[in-house]
Amino acid sequence: MSPELRTTPAGARKVLVTGGVRSGKSRYAESLLAGAERVAYLAPGAVPDPAVDVEWAARVAAHQAGRPGHWRTVETADLATALAGAAEEAVLVDCLGTWVTAVVDALGTWDQPLAGWRDQFDPHLDGLLDAWRTHPGLLVAVTNEVGWALVSEHRSVRTFTDLLGRVNQAVAAESDDVALVVAGRVLHL
Repeated sequence: MSPELRTTPAGARKVLVTGGVRSGKSRYAESLLAGAERVAYLAPGAVPDPAVDVEWAARVAAHQAGRPGHWRTVETADLATALAGAAEEAVLVDCLGTWVTAVVDALGTWDQPLAGWRDQFDPHLDGLLDAWRTHPGLLVAVTNEVGWALVSEHRSVRTFTDLLGRVNQAVAAESDDVALVVAGRVLHL
């Protein structure tokens, strides 16, 4: 891995890393924590069932196998509580897109118009933002950049895009650095 992958503006303690699927964003985010003695890796997505989706389970297993052995993995959609419990560690959240999916899954609202239940989602986002702001250590979150294509005809996709766009903007506003990764290259915004 080239040294430039590990760079971020001096003093950045809260970093949002965004980009497309397979852009290199997780690899870059992990490189920012390479020197940390204690790292909590927060995985907010559902644990895949290999019997249901072999390919997705293989992707998750590859991510798990690539992490340093001393990193502690926490699989939970309750990011606010997990961040509070990792106050003594550097933290990597991978990724906010799977967190949005987990929250909406728990709410059971995919098929309902967002305007009718957004007030149920907002407390989850507010809790995440409060925990992000108050965490005393290095925080790195990975997210997907969505919405650079056509608006989907499917409500669930539009809902995901709208919510993740709001989450990304809110977390970016509370971060010291936002890095866009495209084709393995990092652009600090």
